[in-house]
Parts: sequence; structure tokens; C-alpha cells
Amino acid sequence: MRLILNLLWFVFGGFISGTAWLIAGLILAVTVIGLPWTPAAFRIAGFSYWPFGRQVIDQDNGAVSGCLNVLWFLCAGWWLALHHIILAVGLAVTIIGIPFALQHLKLAMLSLTPVGKMVVER
Repeated sequence: MRLILNLLWFVFGGFISGTAWLIAGLILAVTVIGLPWTPAAFRIAGFSYWPFGRQVIDQDNGAVSGCLNVLWFLCAGWWLALHHIILAVGLAVTIIGIPFALQHLKLAMLSLTPVGKMVVER
């Protein structure tokens, strides 16, 4: 079932989201200031391509990741999460869209504070 849901997700928008995060990670990697957020962008890209059957867990709650998350939240995290929440609300209106809405909520949580998180298989 996960394979079918992941394929549907990928075809109907997951490839766009994942590719956008991949490009964002490459842009962050080019700049010196964006290097601390580059692994987080690549992590979100991988999760955006195939979110079903995976979950996000906290890996590191240190002071450095906390400061990086605060800067991320202020500069980009809140509007990225808002984007995913709006998509989740739109998808939750239909019964078929509810599993996809739940994945957008996971992406919203990951978009808020991506540093110090890890994506693992369930």
C-alpha cells in the first residue's frame, strides 16, 4: 500500500516538491552562510519524494541546532509550513485526499524546524 501511495504522491506533486527542495539545497550549498541548512534541505527533499512509511524523529536538540532552527523559522520555516498546511486543508476536504493531507502536515512540521531531525522508516 505504501508503494502505491508513494507513487501517487510522486506523480501528483511529490516530484515537484522534492526537486524544489533539492534545488534549494544546492543553492544553500553554494553559499557559505547556507551550509548549515544544506543537509536539512536534502533531508526534506528525500522525504518530499517518498513520505509514506517514513517518520520524522528528533536527532539532536543541542544549542547549535536550536539557534539554526530559530533562524530558519524566522526566515523561511513559517511560510513553508503555512504552504503545506494550506495544501493539507485543501486535500482533507476529500476522503481520498486525507492520507496526502497527513503527509503535508508532516512536511509542515519538518519545514518549521528541520535542523536536528532525522527521517526513518516505520
